[in-house]
Amino acid sequence: MRIKNVFLLSIISCFLSTGYLSAQTISKEELIFLTSEWKGERFADGRPKIADNLLERAKKIGIDDAWTVLKNLGYTNQFELGWKTVNDLPVSGRAMTAMFMPTRPDIEKNIKDRGAKQGRTGNTNAWPIDVLTKGDIYVADGFGKIGGGTLMGSTLATSIFTKSGNGVVFDGAARDVQGLAEIKGFNAFVRDFHPSFLEDMVLMGLNTPIRIGKVMVLPGDLVIGGRIGVLFVPSHLAEQVVATAEFVTLKDKFGFEVIKAGRYTTGQVDSQWTDAIKVDFLKWLAQHPEEGKMTRAELDVLMSKRTW
Repeated sequence: MRIKNVFLLSIISCFLSTGYLSAQTISKEELIFLTSEWKGERFADGRPKIADNLLERAKKIGIDDAWTVLKNLGYTNQFELGWKTVNDLPVSGRAMTAMFMPTRPDIEKNIKDRGAKQGRTGNTNAWPIDVLTKGDIYVADGFGKIGGGTLMGSTLATSIFTKSGNGVVFDGAARDVQGLAEIKGFNAFVRDFHPSFLEDMVLMGLNTPIRIGKVMVLPGDLVIGGRIGVLFVPSHLAEQVVATAEFVTLKDKFGFEVIKAGRYTTGQVDSQWTDAIKVDFLKWLAQHPEEGKMTRAELDVLMSKRTW
């Protein structure tokens, strides 16, 4: 907890030094600084805008494969397990982050008074929903609170899904699991479900860096949720991770086929490929157009970076 408090103080210091303290949101300049490796399009507030087609592709890759790519790139704290879900749907999207803390009457009053002047209504757990866009995943640090830590019920979930077309990841709880399950296409990764209403929690960060378990999550990160857990991919690595994971899936499909046919051994398929295997793989890919296209040059690049 001491580390989180120190981090919070540093964020507040940054707000004060820039003169930008609106709805607990860090400045555009600070967000661009923290995500400086991202070279693509950004939202107006500076959040990296990963392309929609990449979000769709990410739903189909293996989290295990994507995790391995990240690990070999030195990103070893990107996966978090221990979730309960509404259904078995995979989710992928851009992180829209929120940080909640145990409330304090003076702080909550100041935040809500300022929010009212900004036109914000309702409890502070509804405020992040106002800034959601299509393709976002609402990722909230609810400090693991269960009883009284229900950041949404079916009404807020309906609003979230309407605005984002996506799900949520809450290091906290949700209520009304039956109602949540009736929202077609929606999924929620939460620590648990509880019948209580939200109490004694206040929003202290909106689109700021947050901690989810053992992972630092930045606004705009690629979030991939599946049966085994949730992977958070830094935005600047999203294309590389997805493309490599897609290739691993193709490699495995090809490998299963040629090993069963006795054309190659497991050792040959699972090591650097010879020219003969590369030629056979490209022929196999041409025979399966539903799997996409790849040039020899693209294949050589992927194989040259092979660490999986």
